[in-house]
Amino acid sequence: MSKVLDIIKCKCPNCKEGKVFKDQGNILLLRMPKMNERCTECNFKFERETGFFFGAMFVSYALAVAQMIVCLVLFWHFIDLSPLRVFAIIATVTLLLSTVNFRLSRAIWIYIFYKD
Repeated sequence: MSKVLDIIKCKCPNCKEGKVFKDQGNILLLRMPKMNERCTECNFKFERETGFFFGAMFVSYALAVAQMIVCLVLFWHFIDLSPLRVFAIIATVTLLLSTVNFRLSRAIWIYIFYKD
């Protein structure tokens, strides 16, 4: 359970103290999160090789699809909104959670390939 919390908080997989990201970004201000190259506490290098985070795009895609499915089921099946309104809600939620997905997918990717 502690690994899940560390991933959500975007902590360094090596020392569990340093932060992976310098800032959280803000989709409303059109700013994506900025990553640290190395951990500020233990100097662990986050990007193991050039293109390392290419695979994180697939994790981000999976997170976005899961969020879309939850919105679809919740607003169409349980609340019974029209398809057009459900589509608008799904598009809005996906846009608002894009920076969260970016951060979370990279943190998950780092933890997948971290060896103790």
